[in-house]
Amino acid sequence: MAKFGKSAVSFFKGIYKILDKVIITPISKLIYRIGKILNKNNGRIEKFLNKSTTLLYLSLVLAIVFFFLINSKVISFVENEAEIITNQPIKVEYNKEAYVIEDLPTSVDITLIGRKSDLYLAKQLGENEVVLDLTDYEPRLEPYRVKLTYNQTINTLSYKLDPTYVYVTIKKKVSTLKTVDYDVINQDKLNDINPQLTVSSVELNTSEVVVKGSQDTLDKIATVKALVDLNNSKFTQATTYELENLPIVAYDENGNILSNVEVVPDTISGVVKFTSYSKNVPVKVLTTGDLVYGKAISSITINGKSDFFTTIYGEQSAIDKISDVNVTIDVSDQGNNGAKTYNVTIAKPNGVRYMSETSAQIVVNFGEAKQKEVVVKAIDTRNVPDGLTANAASKDDMSVTVQVKGVQSVIDAIKDDDITAYVDLSGYTIGEHTVPVQVEGPDTKAQYFVTKSVKIILANKN
Repeated sequence: MAKFGKSAVSFFKGIYKILDKVIITPISKLIYRIGKILNKNNGRIEKFLNKSTTLLYLSLVLAIVFFFLINSKVISFVENEAEIITNQPIKVEYNKEAYVIEDLPTSVDITLIGRKSDLYLAKQLGENEVVLDLTDYEPRLEPYRVKLTYNQTINTLSYKLDPTYVYVTIKKKVSTLKTVDYDVINQDKLNDINPQLTVSSVELNTSEVVVKGSQDTLDKIATVKALVDLNNSKFTQATTYELENLPIVAYDENGNILSNVEVVPDTISGVVKFTSYSKNVPVKVLTTGDLVYGKAISSITINGKSDFFTTIYGEQSAIDKISDVNVTIDVSDQGNNGAKTYNVTIAKPNGVRYMSETSAQIVVNFGEAKQKEVVVKAIDTRNVPDGLTANAASKDDMSVTVQVKGVQSVIDAIKDDDITAYVDLSGYTIGEHTVPVQVEGPDTKAQYFVTKSVKIILANKN
């Protein structure tokens, strides 16, 4: 007890020293100077002010007055500030088994106003809970206007919610069975892991799931699919892998995910099988631009080979449609220099995920140009519109003469049957049309010229 008494005495002595230094002494000096200025000969005032108890009491009264002024915020040394807490989640209270809530915002902004210390404390507590209480609401077609509530942790702060009110629609929850399929996602990630792999099959452990939601939302469901994510570092070999916790989503007819749908179960398991399908195809050099007059290409080599191949990998359905890989070089104004070297990048065709060769050095040699005429006796029709047939209008429209230009050895090797002539009928309708003839030759070192157009009759199929 004695120890506590000594501590109390020391505490109050400390307070007195602070008051004496900060308040009593400065005020005493101020009053003394005022009295000296007003009346040096006024004995009563001087006698009154010179009393030590008078100065003590006066200083204490002023100190108490200042204390109450500050405490009541008549004089404030701390200004109010505002702090915005953004994207705070909304806690919705309702019967989740019976109802569905639509048009609900996912977050709200809270503006807190008050002293800086209180704002700091409110942020540190981290309990800025915003609640939307719908426990007493029933389903109906019209939306409700409901006020959000904020559970304050610091009562000295004022606040404002943005938005303060929300419009929500409450509907009855119904359920139905849906067939579940699968979608493969992050194919590009698999290319980074092992581009030679391709998914050959996916088997799910269930074929149906239960979907829950409002009736109008369930009516929008076009497909329900499990998502097979190929962004998995374990997918390195052409083998079968077991998959767990595949998420399930519902899509509308436009391919958009329907978020307000509950799927039971929300994940399933399955297996995915990888294969490595490939094909060896030639690299074909195409040219653009015009050579110097009287010159032609005598030979083309790729990486020192006249026949150069690359291996392509991808889906079998896509790879089977590819017969060669093209690379184009510009030969404008070439021919006088005897040869030209090109360092090129070989672009992957559509559907190819990996290619064994992606760059090459192409050497083109030039010689003197010769030419000859080749008669193509049959003209093919391509892209005939559905439901129509195409026929030549006359016998003259059934054949075409093609000018072939190249060095002598190249054009000598090209036979009449090697060149294909055709007309492209895309976009044409019933009736007679004049259509330009196009040609394709077997050797890209030669040039093929045709200026003829033929008359084609399009008619309905019988």
